[in-house]
Amino acid sequence: MTSDNPTPSEDFESDAQPADKPRFDPFEPEGVRLQKVLAAAGVASRRVSEQYIVEGRVRVNGVVVRELGRRIDPENDQVEVNNVPVQLDTTKRYVVLNKPVGVVSTMADERGRADLTQYTHDYDERLFNVGRLDAETSGLLILTNDGDLAHMLAHPSFGVLKTYIAKVSGRVTAQDIATLTRGIELEDGVIAADKARLLAGQSSGDSSLVEITLHSGKNRIVRRMLAAIGHPVLELVRRQFGPVSLGTLRPGQTRELTKVELGELLTISREVTKLDKAERDAERAAARAAAETEPSE
Repeated sequence: MTSDNPTPSEDFESDAQPADKPRFDPFEPEGVRLQKVLAAAGVASRRVSEQYIVEGRVRVNGVVVRELGRRIDPENDQVEVNNVPVQLDTTKRYVVLNKPVGVVSTMADERGRADLTQYTHDYDERLFNVGRLDAETSGLLILTNDGDLAHMLAHPSFGVLKTYIAKVSGRVTAQDIATLTRGIELEDGVIAADKARLLAGQSSGDSSLVEITLHSGKNRIVRRMLAAIGHPVLELVRRQFGPVSLGTLRPGQTRELTKVELGELLTISREVTKLDKAERDAERAAARAAAETEPSE
């Protein structure tokens, strides 16, 4: 059978490596068989995983693998199945919580208020929340022990979109919606919603329902934007965080992320990592070029 992978001699220059720093060889016995890793990660049974490999549906570090004898380094190799990244570290946990109103987004509140620890008792891992919702806001929070992914998801510069549904005071008009997407001047600068819409049939003389999507992580930003256009928030719930949706999860309930949701989050994370590396490489190259052009004394 013709392999889609380079041979070990093309990919690994073992003769050139120092004796004290051996390079990992995917065909040497110290690796873990790919189908075993996939089964351990919950992708499928070992037999089905073997079928995926033979069908060319599995990639290791971006290269299609068809050999059942292929071994990998789970700590360093990146694996995709059907173009969806797989988390190989089985110690990582990813949980969705529908945070109720009145619960603060912390694992230990100094003032003794209800916090998130009551939703983590069923998990052996030490989980922490990704970002925050204020106590008066309900909805989707991700709890995890994956610090790298949590940092990427919570950082506003990475642009992860969040969708909220707000019940607001008064009748919202099409002009109000346009103002939200065009941008509003707040005390800490101009902010614009990525998307906003009035939910059909949900507007009365006393209140309206507005769906708003934005990537800003500023404190109480949705409430401040809607107050600025004359429609203070009465109730607010976060329905979506990136590719993860609240669905039918009731307040106070938790669930594990699905393989698809986790794969999509890992895709975002890896793309951000690539961009970040490219930016750092460009900065280093520019610094070297500037140093080379400086006149010598």
